[in-house]
Amino acid sequence: MRCRLLWGAARRLWARRAPCQPHRSFSCSSPPLEELFVRGGPLRTFLERQVESEAHLQVRGPELMAVTKLLSEKEQEMRETEHLLHDKNEDLRKLAENEITLCQKEITQLKHQIILLLVPSEETDDKDLILEVTAGVGGQEAMLFTSEMFDMYQQYAAFKRWHFETLEYFPSEIGGLRHASASIGGSEAYKYMRFEGGVHRVQRVPKTEKQGRIHTSTMTVAVLPQPAEINLVINPKDLRIETKRASGAGGQHVNTTDSAVRIVHLPTGVVSECQQERSQLKNREMAMKKLRAKLYSMHLEEETSKRHDARNIQVGTKGRSEKIRTYNFPQNRVTDHRINKSLHDLETFMQGGYLLDELIQSLKDYADYESLVEIISKKV
Repeated sequence: MRCRLLWGAARRLWARRAPCQPHRSFSCSSPPLEELFVRGGPLRTFLERQVESEAHLQVRGPELMAVTKLLSEKEQEMRETEHLLHDKNEDLRKLAENEITLCQKEITQLKHQIILLLVPSEETDDKDLILEVTAGVGGQEAMLFTSEMFDMYQQYAAFKRWHFETLEYFPSEIGGLRHASASIGGSEAYKYMRFEGGVHRVQRVPKTEKQGRIHTSTMTVAVLPQPAEINLVINPKDLRIETKRASGAGGQHVNTTDSAVRIVHLPTGVVSECQQERSQLKNREMAMKKLRAKLYSMHLEEETSKRHDARNIQVGTKGRSEKIRTYNFPQNRVTDHRINKSLHDLETFMQGGYLLDELIQSLKDYADYESLVEIISKKV
């Protein structure tokens, strides 16, 4: 056992010098992970059955079986190494401690890999999306916060190397934002952004507040997956297309040409408008893109409600009326109520960089956990 341990340590030391392949990052602090893999639990029982009965494995079965066996071997190796923690040789004890720490990291990665293999990918994971932000309760302060949120998502798109195109932008009188929409496209854009849909609440002292009182305001985010042509077919006869003169702050083209476009989908009553561009043709194209996203989102919501009728999943299926997050500026804290996770340093968070990405990753991990619980409960 000692020789094996020494050889393992030497092998790992060599591996550290080799260039590492990029891998998906996870929030390793999630408590549900250990609950899922507890011995004798439903997931362990399911995995053991999969290994024993190779004939019943599905498409990703061989890979799942290999990772499951590797997990079992690594756990056995760690149990054997733990016996050396009581060895009289101090150097060997320290070597055993280092080996156990590395084993624990590998075991965690293998568990996450199993989750990835078991949780099915969604139809919308690789879709582009339409982002809509709308000021809620709180007057001008709500509009100012909406403007900051829209900027945050634009910066987050740049952080993720996604394409960001503004479709609509209706500013308020003092630099806020009443409503805006944008098209976001890139690798797994909807897979990450889908967790942002809902009501966002801000608590802070407004710039217009002279007595220093903290106000609470809200804004709403809607994230609509953008369908491909094959996913959604719209009959032109079902559309009523209207043109009008653009209104509001804009430029010389405002109120001079019929550039604004309004499209009504007659069977559902869904309306889509756009007056962002000078060209009526461009506005019609953008309005049509928004309409397709709205209709596709309605279709997906119907399918999701059918799938989750029996069980209410906490993350990823909330309606846009649900309060999902609070931005508390006096306490320099942002809290996501779906997973009860708080992050500090709001200024950095609002820049749409790594802190926002960390929170979204935690939401994604928890959504995978809940999906896995549902899958296992049906199969075990």
